[in-house]
Amino acid sequence: MGNTESLLIVNARFLTQPLTGVQRFAVEISLQLKRLLPNIIFVSPKNILQKDIALELNVQTFGRFTSHLWEQLELPFFLKKEKNAVLLNLCNTAPLFYNRNIVTIHDIAFQINPQWFSPAFVKLYNFLIPRIAKKSLEVITVSNCSKQALVEYTQIPEEKVNVIYNGISKVFTTLNGEGNKAVPEDFILAVSSIDPRKNFISLVKAFKGLNIKGLNLVVVGSESKVFSDTNLKEEIQNCPSIIFTGYLPDTELATLYRKAKIFVYPSIYEGFGIPPLEAMASGSPTIVSNTASLPEICGEASLYVNPLDVKEIMMRISQLYFDVALQKTLTEKGLKQIQKYSWEKSAKQVEAVITKYL
Repeated sequence: MGNTESLLIVNARFLTQPLTGVQRFAVEISLQLKRLLPNIIFVSPKNILQKDIALELNVQTFGRFTSHLWEQLELPFFLKKEKNAVLLNLCNTAPLFYNRNIVTIHDIAFQINPQWFSPAFVKLYNFLIPRIAKKSLEVITVSNCSKQALVEYTQIPEEKVNVIYNGISKVFTTLNGEGNKAVPEDFILAVSSIDPRKNFISLVKAFKGLNIKGLNLVVVGSESKVFSDTNLKEEIQNCPSIIFTGYLPDTELATLYRKAKIFVYPSIYEGFGIPPLEAMASGSPTIVSNTASLPEICGEASLYVNPLDVKEIMMRISQLYFDVALQKTLTEKGLKQIQKYSWEKSAKQVEAVITKYL
């Protein structure tokens, strides 16, 4: 492991946040690193939401602040007591006034299209991300697509950026998963946080245009205040065949993936995109956007659409819905594609980045 005088500390502020894709990466990598590196230390503000995970990681909490104030003011003060510690940051940001950061920057969607986010969020990230990236020992990102965009945006050297993919939780690869969420018999599934770049509004318009009797659209995801208004609620008024479940735990979500006729992911921009892989692992045939990292991640195991072309989304859904042979082909390809992704493998790659500095 090299010089064992340096401690490895993980910024576990992600445990104070709802569990979406970015936090999922942080949680899964942390659980794996806890097994690989028993002396690892996890620290967080006190307002933890993910209490079971925090207990498993033996997280130390401190400070009076939360969110970015804790990260930028109280965390650096704590680190001063731990001489030469390496701080691993897994959710985009890191303390600006600390010189031994390794930071994971998942994507730069806030810069690609600022209108997807609140003005305050965009302003903060445009200030923080380039400075953090330049000061960090190493940067991790989750796809080659994200790496290219990040290098262009921050002007940091390519060799400083390590591509480490997401994995898939075992609950989605175990065919006898739990969960009894009441759902319609015949439905299309979409899963993601509800924000403009996920492009649910195009999916809803396409679904309404299909007008297939008995077919429903189930959307799983929660809204966040950092995202701008999508006008989605107006589009789904008086449409009982469109069901929004809000956030669901993994066991219930796994059940929906397995029961869905088709999974559709019409996102305009993704640094990675975990839900299509979860759907593949659960045996659901998938339709995804032909943009950003999704072709890199999904390979030949999905049908692709232009996410801004409602008629094309409608056509692809209709094609896959009525073609049982194509459903079977995509399911088989999906189960093969997911073999490329593993939290164990990804954590070992993170460990290799870290141990150069320990």
